[in-house]
Amino acid sequence: KGNIQNMPRAPFQVLVFPFRRLKEGEFVYAVFKRADEGYWQAIAGGGEDDEKPIEAARREAHEEAEISPEFSYYPLDSLAYIPTYFFEERSSWPKGTYVIPNHCFAVELPKIDIVLSHEHSEFRWVAFKEGEKLLYWEDNRTALWELNERLLNGDLPQPV
Repeated sequence: KGNIQNMPRAPFQVLVFPFRRLKEGEFVYAVFKRADEGYWQAIAGGGEDDEKPIEAARREAHEEAEISPEFSYYPLDSLAYIPTYFFEERSSWPKGTYVIPNHCFAVELPKIDIVLSHEHSEFRWVAFKEGEKLLYWEDNRTALWELNERLLNGDLPQPV
């Protein structure tokens, strides 16, 4: 696709929660501390050019944590909308774009090392309750809750 830095920002956002199965009924989730703002969140970022949300999720996870795009990604039903005033690129979006969708995904990681980009100062593997307390954004907490419930109920969607 060429130089990602020069591509226009698409009017959508993605959220990715890496998770691990510890044992039957026990899971941990990776949460990331933003280097600039200091709050905790999942991997987050925007689509570029003509990317589909799943393509953006794979790219963002690779850029921010060196997670291989080859892993299975699971689409979550959680969908939030974010006001466009959070994004400098909003002036390039179609007139009348006031909110953009935030598509949520989960990715199961084996025992691999997460390597942080400059966007995050640290990450932690946490149980659901700790993650729920750490996460700054409500949409992150909702997606984490959905993922945790799906895992506890053995109800992950088909990977994409």
